[in-house]
Amino acid sequence: MNIIRTIEELKEMLQNKNRSVGFVPTMGSLHEGHISLLKKARLENDTVVASIFLNPTQFLVGEDLDKYPKKDDSDKKICELCGVDYLFMPDITTMYSKDEVLVKAPKISSYILEGETRPGHFDGVLQVVLKLFHIVNPTNAYFGKKDAQQLSLITQMVKNFYLDINIIECEIVRESDGMAFSSRNVYLSQNERIEALKISQSIQLAAKSIGNGELECKSIISKMDKILYSNEIEIEYIAIVDRNFQILEKVELENTIVLVAVKIGTTRLIDNIWV
Repeated sequence: MNIIRTIEELKEMLQNKNRSVGFVPTMGSLHEGHISLLKKARLENDTVVASIFLNPTQFLVGEDLDKYPKKDDSDKKICELCGVDYLFMPDITTMYSKDEVLVKAPKISSYILEGETRPGHFDGVLQVVLKLFHIVNPTNAYFGKKDAQQLSLITQMVKNFYLDINIIECEIVRESDGMAFSSRNVYLSQNERIEALKISQSIQLAAKSIGNGELECKSIISKMDKILYSNEIEIEYIAIVDRNFQILEKVELENTIVLVAVKIGTTRLIDNIWV
C-alpha cells in the first residue's frame, strides 16, 4: 500500500485509464462500517483508493472537530489489511486555499433534518467530496447508508454536475447488540452506551410495525418516541422520508427511510433503516 500526501503524486499513480478505480473517502477513526466499504471496493475494482481527511468545513462552531478521534496508525493498518492500493492523507493546505470557489448544497433538501440543526454542514461535505472526486476520478465511490441524507445529496451532486461516477450505496454495519458502528461511539460512557441501544430498538420497532402493515407515519413515530423517551436522551428528530428526502405521511414500501438523530450527553448519534 502506498501512502500519498500530495494531489500530484496520486494523480500520477492513477494515470492508467484502463483500470477501474474504487474510492472510499473517510475522515479516519475507521471501524467495521468503513471496513465493509473497503472490502466491497476491493472486490469490485482493479484499484482501490481510500482517503483520510478530517474536513473542517463540514463542522460547525462548537462541534467536535478538535476532539474527533484520530487513529492514524491503526487506520493505515486497516487499509493495508483491506487491500487498499493508495491511501491519500492530505493536510488542510493541500485541500483548501484562502479564497475558494464554493459549492452550495440544495436550498431545500440540505436544510431539513441534519441540515436544520447543522446549517451549512452539507456545503462543506459536498465541497470536499467534489474535490476528492476530481482528484481520484473514481469509477465507483462507496458510501454507507447510515449517513442517508449525505448519500442522497452526493448522489444528486453527481447527477447535477454530470460526473461519470457510480455511487455505491452500502448497508449499515451494526455491533452485536444492534447499535450502528460510528466513530463517535467511543465518546459514550458505559451508562450512555446502554441508553444508546434505544436508537436501534426504535427503528427496529418501526420496521416491524411497517412489516405488520402499519403505514401511518405519525403512529410509527409516536411509538418510536416512546422507546426513545429518557432523561438521558435528547431527541433532535424522528422522521420518515422517501428516497428524495421528502417527508411522508404514509410509508411507501421500497421507497422509505426511517431516520433518528439524538444527543446522549454531549454525543450526537444518527441511525436509520431503509424499508
